[in-house]
Amino acid sequence: MESIKNRSEFLFIYDVKDSNPNGDPLDENKPRVDEETGQVIVTDVRLKRTIRDWFATAKGLEVFIKETRDDDGNLRTKEDRMADFGDEPEKILEECIDMRLFGATTAVKGKTITWIGPVQFKFGRSLHRINGPVLVKGTTVMPSKEGARQGTFREEWIVPYALIAFHGVANEYAARETGLTENDLSLMLEAMWKGTKDLITRSKFGQMPRLLLRLIYTEGSDFYIGELDHLVKWHPQEGLREEEIRDVTQGVLDISELITALDKYKDKIERVEIALNDRLKTSPEIIASLEEKLGEDKVKILEELA
Repeated sequence: MESIKNRSEFLFIYDVKDSNPNGDPLDENKPRVDEETGQVIVTDVRLKRTIRDWFATAKGLEVFIKETRDDDGNLRTKEDRMADFGDEPEKILEECIDMRLFGATTAVKGKTITWIGPVQFKFGRSLHRINGPVLVKGTTVMPSKEGARQGTFREEWIVPYALIAFHGVANEYAARETGLTENDLSLMLEAMWKGTKDLITRSKFGQMPRLLLRLIYTEGSDFYIGELDHLVKWHPQEGLREEEIRDVTQGVLDISELITALDKYKDKIERVEIALNDRLKTSPEIIASLEEKLGEDKVKILEELA
């Protein structure tokens, strides 16, 4: 299949409740929070991990960056993983969807090979100040050692609520090097939406995708708007401070600046793909606004996701 010809831009918004969206292993696994703004931070690596895990578990696709162990239970290196593909770079790109999407730097037979990932995401940030993180303490039923008469104490850090936005771009030029296809991008969108919802682990349960927007630009335009995450604002309902929000229905996502930008550059936009969760309120209503400004023929609703 041919590599993508058009540049794409993404806005992905999801929320978390009573969970840890991205713990910092160097700081007691606390959720990452900007101390100046009070915003939750989620790294691009965390989002890519969600995507990779969904590829492997839900679709049975081959991913290169994953945890593998040898017969003695030791973690295998990138070089070990390369050997699984006969140390053939072309075979890795052919078989591993994550490498076609995100690229990597690794060594093959003493030579360093770098594939620049066509798809890149900025760090995600909550669209509002949060209350927390909060330390939750409890006990376990089972003792930690033989002879103990009671269970042990446990502690964990959570975020009461956060609505988080990610911005990303798919670069058609880098796609030529990795062979990234349109089918790969469609699978990535599915992984972002369903993979986020399927993070049913103790620390991640409580995450829900709310909005996924893909702008596909006209071939050869060599353009993208940029900073889509800065073109949306989250307004809590009257009487609530932003750190008091505990549910997506307690506020409205103001998309007026986003719609203005799309209208301004509509001649450069070939089409828009969108998935929307019913519980997210936008002002103005996003699908109607897109169809009004761009035309119904340019708006594709990803019903299979929402």
